[in-house]
Amino acid sequence: MAEFEVATGAAELPTGDDRGREAAVRTAFEGLLQIRRLMNADTGDAEGVPAEWERRQPVRAVALALEAAGVPPSAVDAEGRRTATGYCLGAAERAGVVRVEWLGPPGSGAGYAAEGALRNCADVLRRLGWDALEYRGPRRHRYLEVEPPPAGPPRR
Repeated sequence: MAEFEVATGAAELPTGDDRGREAAVRTAFEGLLQIRRLMNADTGDAEGVPAEWERRQPVRAVALALEAAGVPPSAVDAEGRRTATGYCLGAAERAGVVRVEWLGPPGSGAGYAAEGALRNCADVLRRLGWDALEYRGPRRHRYLEVEPPPAGPPRR
């Protein structure tokens, strides 16, 4: 069996049929929630706080959370041309922080849709305990920076 690969939006879309992909995403996300329940058992809301695994692999964790919530990933073809509109993830300048952009092919209108789409991404991630802040870069390009909250004493 092939290893499950998250869709970060920075590569080609994972191959396979849509139903099989949906089932694999659902299974992987349920596994992530189980990891949270086990690793965060001493918190008041075990599923509402990123686990240590997520803190070590934030791009994978954020990608899984977004895809499981039905947010579409962007994609590029083998030549690097953007082929789909959706989220695109990568490491931000600070360690442990994920940059979330809303990208699409030329003429797709992704830039116009970015505000609402990124707001949706931020809502999904905040419900799962991530801190998500929106920024504007050059030419008013919107993006999110997402990170787990500071680790601290157990919440009750």
